Amino acid sequence: MKKYIFILLAATLGLTSCSPFQVRSDYADTANFNTYKTYKLRIDDLKLNDIDKDRVLNELSKQLQMKGLQSGENPDLIVNVKANHKKVTDINSVSPYGMWGWGGPFGWGIGVNRTWTSNYNEGALVVDLVDARTNKLVWQGIGSGISVDSPRAKQKQIPEIIAEMMKNYPPQKK
Repeated sequence: MKKYIFILLAATLGLTSCSPFQVRSDYADTANFNTYKTYKLRIDDLKLNDIDKDRVLNELSKQLQMKGLQSGENPDLIVNVKANHKKVTDINSVSPYGMWGWGGPFGWGIGVNRTWTSNYNEGALVVDLVDARTNKLVWQGIGSGISVDSPRAKQKQIPEIIAEMMKNYPPQKK
């Protein structure tokens, strides 16, 4: 009985710990993140429809405010957001059954193979935090894996990926 509980817990942990997104971040070692108190959003490169743009900007503002930053006209940080997407093709192939024929593994035989493809668009977001005083990039977060083709999925995934990305801000210096 204990064995089955252990297997169930391990499977649950394995399934819940996997994020469908790929998130990474980088930062400048010389930046003092304790001095940043205010931010301003800059959306020059944000080529999204108005609905997705609002989703991105609202969630990003929410996450920054949860980190103790406030929006301001004379900011410490300039937040630049970019979005892009790429076409992805998945190719899957399975051999559900077959059997060996004459002559062992290199002889004649019968087998069945099934192959199919799926095409979709995958989106990514890039968040740059730039020191307003020096105009240098001090932190960057990149998140990819957004299902661009599904409005319902985007509605859920955009806030999730920004929250996942912002877990790495401020960076924990080692």
